[in-house]
Amino acid sequence: MKYRLPAEFEIHEATWISFPHNKADWPGKFAPIPWVFVEIVRYLSIGEKVRILVQNEFEKYKTIKILNSVPINFSNIEFYIKKTDRNWLRDSAPQFVKNSNDKTKLISFKFNAWAKYDNYKLDMKIPNFISKKLNIDLIKVIHNNRTVVLEGGAIDYNGKGTLITTEECLMDQKTQVRNPGFTKNDYESIFNKFLGIEKVIWLKKGIIGDDTHGHVDDITRFVNENTVVTAIEKNSKDENYKNLLENKEILQSSTLQDGSRIQIIELPMPSPIIFKGQRLPASYANFYISNYAVLVPTFNDENDRLALGILSELFPDRKVIGIHAVDLVWGLGTIHCLTHEQIL
Repeated sequence: MKYRLPAEFEIHEATWISFPHNKADWPGKFAPIPWVFVEIVRYLSIGEKVRILVQNEFEKYKTIKILNSVPINFSNIEFYIKKTDRNWLRDSAPQFVKNSNDKTKLISFKFNAWAKYDNYKLDMKIPNFISKKLNIDLIKVIHNNRTVVLEGGAIDYNGKGTLITTEECLMDQKTQVRNPGFTKNDYESIFNKFLGIEKVIWLKKGIIGDDTHGHVDDITRFVNENTVVTAIEKNSKDENYKNLLENKEILQSSTLQDGSRIQIIELPMPSPIIFKGQRLPASYANFYISNYAVLVPTFNDENDRLALGILSELFPDRKVIGIHAVDLVWGLGTIHCLTHEQIL
C-alpha cells in the first residue's frame, strides 16, 4: 500500500515536543533552555495541540509551573509521561503518513543517536510509545532484512512526492555510518515504499558544526510544494561558502516529481557563532512551520531581520516569529530539531 508523507506546511493536528531535561546537552548553559522551550510552546499552542513528553509527574508539575509564567492556551496542552534520553524529537519520533484511504499510520525508522552517541535506548522507544498512546498502527522500516536507521532531520519533503536529503548524512561510509553498504537506490526504494516518495534530490554537505553529519534541515527546506529556501553564505572565506553554493547549483539543475523546476529562494546565514572554541550549527533554515506561526531561530545577528523578512513573504498566512536561539544552539540543534509535526 502506497503511503504519502505530508509536508510540514500542511495543517497539523498537533506538534510533539519534549521538555528539556538533559543538562549534558547544554553543558554550563542549561538555565535559559526551559525558557526558550516556553516561548516555543506559547506560540504553538495558539494554533494546535502541543503534546509534551515529560520524564515523570514531578517534571510535569515543574513544566506547568514554568508555562504559567506566560500566556499559554492550556486547552491545547497535553502531557505524556515518557522517559527519554534527550529532547530531539525531530529525529527520534516517527513519521506521520497517510495511506490510500487517508488514514494516519506511523512509520518507524530506527534511531541510534546519529551513529555517534551512546544514550539513545529510551529514545528508540518513542515511536512505539506514541503508537500506543494514539492507537495508530506502527510500521517498522525493514529493507533487505535490515532495520533502517534514519532521522527526521535528514530529510525534507513537499507532500507531493519529492524529498531532499544529503549525501554527507546518508551515503558516508566512514564517519557516522547509518546503514553500512546502502546505495542511493536502496534509500530511494525505501523512501518510495514507506513514504510515497517519487523523486529524491541529493544535495552534498550540510553546515559546519552540525554533529549529525549533514542534516538537511539546517540548509534547505520546502516552504510550499514547489519552492525551497536554501542557505547561502556570502563570505567566500567562510567554511560553509563552497558547500552551500554547490547545494544551490544542484537544486538549480534538479526537478520535482512532476518534472517541473524548483523555485529557489536564498536564505542568509548568520555570522559564525563560536562558543568555547567550537563553531555551532547556527542556521535560519532550522525553522518550524506550525499552524499559527513559523518559528525561526535568531542569533542577535544583523541577518536576523533579513531572514525573518524573507520568510514573512513566503508565509503570508502565518506569523513569522523569531525565537532567540544563541543559547539553544549550544545543544547543536534549534527549533526544528526539537519539534515534530503530527499532520491532521
